[in-house]
Order: sequence, then C-alpha cells, then structure tokens
Amino acid sequence: MEFSVKSGQPEKQKTHLLIVPIYEPRRLSPTAEKINVASNSVISNLVRKGDLEGKYGQMLLLQNIEGFPAERLLLVGCGQISEMQESQFRDLIFKMIATLNDTNSLEAIFCINEFHVKNKDNSWKIRQIIQWIHTAFYRFDDFKSKKEPVRKILRRFIFIVPTKRDHTVAERAVNEGVAIAQGIELTKNLANVPPNICTPSFLADKAKKFAKEHAKVNVAVLEEKDMAALGMGSLLSVTQGSNFPAKLITLEYRGARKDVKPIVFVGKGITFDTGGNSIKIPPHMIGMKYDMCGAATVFGVLEAALHLELPLNIISVIPSCENMPGPNATRPEDIVTSMSGLTIEILNTDAEGRLILADALTYCERFHPDAVIDIATLTGACQLALGPYASGLMSNNDQLAHDLSQAGFDSSDKVWQLPLWDEYHDALKSDFADIANVPVADIGARTIVAGCFLAKFAQKFPWAHLDVANTATLYGSKRGATGRPVALLVQYLLNRCKAL
Repeated sequence: MEFSVKSGQPEKQKTHLLIVPIYEPRRLSPTAEKINVASNSVISNLVRKGDLEGKYGQMLLLQNIEGFPAERLLLVGCGQISEMQESQFRDLIFKMIATLNDTNSLEAIFCINEFHVKNKDNSWKIRQIIQWIHTAFYRFDDFKSKKEPVRKILRRFIFIVPTKRDHTVAERAVNEGVAIAQGIELTKNLANVPPNICTPSFLADKAKKFAKEHAKVNVAVLEEKDMAALGMGSLLSVTQGSNFPAKLITLEYRGARKDVKPIVFVGKGITFDTGGNSIKIPPHMIGMKYDMCGAATVFGVLEAALHLELPLNIISVIPSCENMPGPNATRPEDIVTSMSGLTIEILNTDAEGRLILADALTYCERFHPDAVIDIATLTGACQLALGPYASGLMSNNDQLAHDLSQAGFDSSDKVWQLPLWDEYHDALKSDFADIANVPVADIGARTIVAGCFLAKFAQKFPWAHLDVANTATLYGSKRGATGRPVALLVQYLLNRCKAL
C-alpha cells in the first residue's frame, strides 16, 4: 500500500474515491456541503430521505455524481462532532477499509481534517490509520500449503490537507506511520513462526541477516561457552533441558556520536516455554511460542528507528533459549549464581523469563546506558491485572516511567505503572540464597513481584520493565501476535528526539 499527502480542495480532486464524514444530526462536513451544492443537493436529498443520518458507523457509497470529479464518494457517519473516542475511530476505520476493498477502487483520498477525534490531532490520526490498514491486510500464511487469496484492491491511500503549511506535518506523520507499521509487521512475522523453526539459532541468524541489510547496525552473538565465561549462571540454568543452545544476541545501531549514551532495549527471547520441570498443564502451553515476543519487539523497534534514521544510539540485547524439562533441566530448589554475583534459589522453573533477563540486565552495564527498557511476556497475572488494553510498567526512575507513560498515550499503545515497594521485595527473600525467583508463600501480585526481582539486577542505570504478556498476543478464535509494544517504544524514541 502506498501512502501519501496532498494539499488542496477535496471536492475538486479527480480520484477513484473520496471519503468525507457526516455528523449527527444530519450535519454535513464542509467538503460534503460543497459537493452537495455542486451536485444540486444530491447529498441533502438522501439525508432528508433517511438514507444517511450521520449516526456512528453508517456508510453510504455514491457513484458518478454530477458536477463532482471523483468517481465515487464514500460518506461515513461519525456521530456527534468532536465526541468520537480513539476506540470508536479505530473501529470506524476498520469498517471503512472493508467497504473500500469492496469498491474495486485503486485509490482513495481521505479528508483527514474533517474527521474529529477527541483530543487527537491530524498526525495521530494519520499514523493510526496507516497502522490499522496494515493490520487489516496482515496475514501470516507462510506455513500453509494452500494460501487463501487476500482481496487487496486498494493500492494508494492519500491524506488530503487544506494548505501546504499542513503538508509537511502530514508527510512526517505518514513517514512515522509507515515506519511503525513496518516494525509491527516484522515483530508479528517473527513471533508467529512456529517453535520448531524459531529456535535461538534462528533468531541469531535473523540478527546477522538484519545487520547485513543495514550498514549502520553491528551484530554480536555470544555462545553458551561465552556466557559461562561471563558467569551467566542464571541464564544458563534455563537452557539446561533443551537440545538447542542458548544465544545472547546484541544489535547496535549508531545514529549519534559515539560519546552519546545509548538507549538499550532488552527483549526476552524464550522460543518455547514448557515451564521446564515445573511443567505447565497442556492447555497453558498453547501460545508459548510467543514467549519470545519481547525479542521480536526489539527487532521491530530497530527496524522503525532505521527507517526514520533517528539520531540516537540504540542497542538491542536478546537473551534467547528454550525452557524444557528433562534429566539435565534445572530442578526446583536448585541454587545458581548470576552474572551480578547474586545467588538465586529457583523455586519455580516456570518463572524462567526473569532468570534470563537478570543476566541480560547485568550485561547491559558495559554499555553505560542512558536508559534500559526490557520487554517481556513475563507473567500471566498481567492479564488479570490489566486485561488486554495496557501493558504493565515498572521502573526505578520516575522520569523514565513518565516518558514511557506519555509515549503510551501519544501512540495509543498504553501502559500502566505498578509499584515496586519494599514490601513486595521482601517476598523474594530466600532462606538459602540471596534471592528466590518466586516467593516461598504466594502473596499474589505476581506481576509486581516479578518486576521486583528484575529491579535487583538494574540498580546501576535508569531502568523500566514492560510486561506485555497481556498485550503482545491475541488468543481465542484469532490467535496471533499483535506487534505491541512497538508503537509505544518508537514513540518514546521520537519523543526523545524532539527533546534533543
């Protein structure tokens, strides 16, 4: 799909299809009013007859209107003006896309200025529409022997703005929207690969290929012997039951001077999680190929950053392994020594994500980071706490937490901050080691307790943890990766660039 911006008068555009809103009660937008005048009241006559009243979700397609150069006109009911919420706008756009695809139009022009969403500007609307169009047409059928054809007639989507002064801002929004959409698509594609294909070595090979394709990216892959030499006993404890060797992958993008401290993203890369010797019951293993969505996310964020040529230094660290049961697998009550020197009593081998992230966070110290953000499908409890709408956020730095929260609202990829109070840290005390990976007695608050565990390995830099177990995937009849929180993290980077 090609996206572009045009400035001018919408009613004078010669195109396959023009999209304009109608509001309640039977209120024509400025462009609809001009078309109505030029066509001898075609629209107002239809409105008077009740064909369209402007109610939210109504759509009416008109063709070959006299005095109007476009081949088709799509009137979209938007309800009360200035009262449409984000979620309503999203659902409206999805419905509009389905309607457009049935018109056989190759091109559509969208009057972005006349669609009003509460507290949102044109840039937000443009970026969201691009992401939603990509979502509507996304398919992952790489492993189907017979691929179902996807009806994609629409080829060009044009946002029209009133003046040339609006043009530059809208073009920037298009560029950002395309970059984010491409990053989300890469994340989805990686996450949806089956676990017999997507192994730690598969991710390492993807990282090497990624670096070859992008001159500004360097890659390094640590093998298990390298991790052992660094003292990564916590990470290596997770991979002991697997036949696939663990990998610690680092991708470095240098978009700023060498002396500028990097932003480091750490993506959890458990390519399949059985729970290890604390094995999950079978229904809970469905979807465990998605335990590497954090790793997939950092690929997607870096892809978008490269597309936008952001003037930042960005490092992606991906600890990757499988969590499998077996005679060599870690047992509950084993004690291991992490790279930081802290000893960990492993009371539950299904709390493995925090074990690989612990060593990865310590590894990040060598980069002298400005900030470290880890992304992980860490706890199913996050679904109970926040549902599918907001990712969990925990941080040891108020400014970083604020910046991520703001980026969440700016991008509509929201987060909600949870506390890291001392009382929760106390739950991780062990009688035999420095720390336990889960509480001896379950106190609840499992998402927070997991964050407290990670915080102990992130004391030397500003750090935030995003628990995306509830937002990175869809379950039920429509399984698949969502690509979250790519939009959030790219927005965070964009906001950082604005502050430079």
